[in-house]
Amino acid sequence: MKISKSIVVAIALMGIVGAAGCSGSQPLSTREEGTLGGAGLGGIGGALVGAAVGHPAAGALIGAGLGGVGGYAVGNQMQNNEVANQQTQQQLQSQQQQIEQQRQQIQQMQNQQETE
Repeated sequence: MKISKSIVVAIALMGIVGAAGCSGSQPLSTREEGTLGGAGLGGIGGALVGAAVGHPAAGALIGAGLGGVGGYAVGNQMQNNEVANQQTQQQLQSQQQQIEQQRQQIQQMQNQQETE
């Protein structure tokens, strides 16, 4: 049974993406995950399209490049949203602490008025 070049290229790209995702001591950021995922999917799709026209390697490279750029854009936007959500959450917690402090101050003032 003969294995087509596009299948070999697609399997190689999946291996590269998988190895890149497992390397390093820190987990990948959302931006990095998007870039690698886009490049992997683009490479596989490009290899399949390239195989149809007789150039699976070129198709895989072009697809991986375009997929990586698209994946970066999506991953970057998602990471920016995560950062904005974290900042909003921190502001909310700070405001809740201030409200609690003010509530305690009001309670202390009421207690002082009652004892006078």
